[in-house]
Amino acid sequence: MTTQASVDRVRNALKTVKEKTLGKDIVSLGMVKKIEVEKDFAFVQVDLPTPVYRDRADLEKQVQQAACQADGIKEARCILGVNVPSGARGLATRLPAVKNVIAVAAGKGGVGKSTVATNLAAALRLHGARVGLLDADVYGPSLPTMLGEPEVPASTRAESKIGPAIYYGMHVISVGFFTERDGAVVWRGPMVHKLLQQFVGDVDWGELDYLIVDLPPGTGDAQLSLVQLLPITGAVIVTTPQEVALIDVEKAVNMFKKLEVPILGVVENMSYYLCPACGHHDDIFALGGGAKLAEHLGVPLLGEVPLDRRVRYGGDEGKPIVLSAPDGEHGKIFQEISQRAAEGVMKIVLSGPRRPAGLVQIK
Repeated sequence: MTTQASVDRVRNALKTVKEKTLGKDIVSLGMVKKIEVEKDFAFVQVDLPTPVYRDRADLEKQVQQAACQADGIKEARCILGVNVPSGARGLATRLPAVKNVIAVAAGKGGVGKSTVATNLAAALRLHGARVGLLDADVYGPSLPTMLGEPEVPASTRAESKIGPAIYYGMHVISVGFFTERDGAVVWRGPMVHKLLQQFVGDVDWGELDYLIVDLPPGTGDAQLSLVQLLPITGAVIVTTPQEVALIDVEKAVNMFKKLEVPILGVVENMSYYLCPACGHHDDIFALGGGAKLAEHLGVPLLGEVPLDRRVRYGGDEGKPIVLSAPDGEHGKIFQEISQRAAEGVMKIVLSGPRRPAGLVQIK
C-alpha cells in the first residue's frame, strides 16, 4: 500500500537524477508526475518536456536506479510520457490551447526557409507532437504546394471561425488556400496585418504543442505584425553559407533581438553538394558560413542540410522529405534539427527568460 512517507522517500531519491540539457534535477523541473509504492516496488511516471527527447533510455535507467536507492525499495519501474510545457503566456486570450510558437525566418528569399519550416513541423509531428503550421508568407505562399492535397481542406465554421486544413495530421493555414494559384497578392501593410490577425484569432487551431510560423523573408510588415500579435517562444533562422545571405540574416536576428524574441538557432541550408554518382563533395555556396554565424551570434547551429534534388522533389510533389524518407540522410538531419529546436524551446520555457505578455513597442 502506498504511504506518503514511502512516496516522499522515493521523491527525495529522484532528486539525484539530473536533466542533462538543463542541469537541474527532474523533481524541481516538475517532470515527476506520479509515484506509487507497493511493498518494495516503486512505480514512477516521468513526463518528458519534448517528444523528441534524445536521452530517453538513459533517463529511464537513471530513474529506476535512483528509486531503488530509497529505503525499502528493491525494484522500480519508470514510465515515460510527454507533456510539452507552455512558454506562450501571452496566448491566453488569443490562442489558449497553443503552448509554443516557433517562428522560422530568413534574411532573404531563396534560402529554403519554407522547406525548413515544413520539415521541422513534419519532424515534430512524426514524433507525436501536436503541430500547427501557419504560412505567414502572404506574398509568396508555398506551403499548399509543398504539402500536396490535404486530408481535410480548410473550411469556414460557426461563429466566423476558420477550420484549418489537415496535412499529415498537422493543422495548416495559408493565404494560398484563399487565392488563385497564379494570382498576385498586392496588399499594403494594414491589409497584411488584418489578414494575419485573422489567422491568429479566427482560426480554430485546437490544442497544439507547437505552432510553426513560416515568416516571409526580410524584416517587413508581416514579420512585425506576427511578432506583435504572438508572444513567440523562439525563432529558427535559415541561411545559406555565402556571405550575402549571412549579412541579411544578421539584420533579421537584430530585429528579433529588438522584439525580445529568443533565437533557437541557425539552420544552414544548401550546405554542400555530394554527387550521388561519384561521391564528390562540393561546397557550392562557400564553406562553414552557418557555423561562423551561429558562433558570432552565440546561438546553436541546429543543422547543415546538403543540397539534394530529393528535397526539391519532396517540395514539388507535396511530401516533405522527413516523411517520405525518414531514415534517409536528409530525413535524419531534419529530425536532428527538430530535436535541437525543441530542446531550445525546453530551455527557454523551463529556465527562462520568457518574453512578457502583450505587445512589444518598436522604437
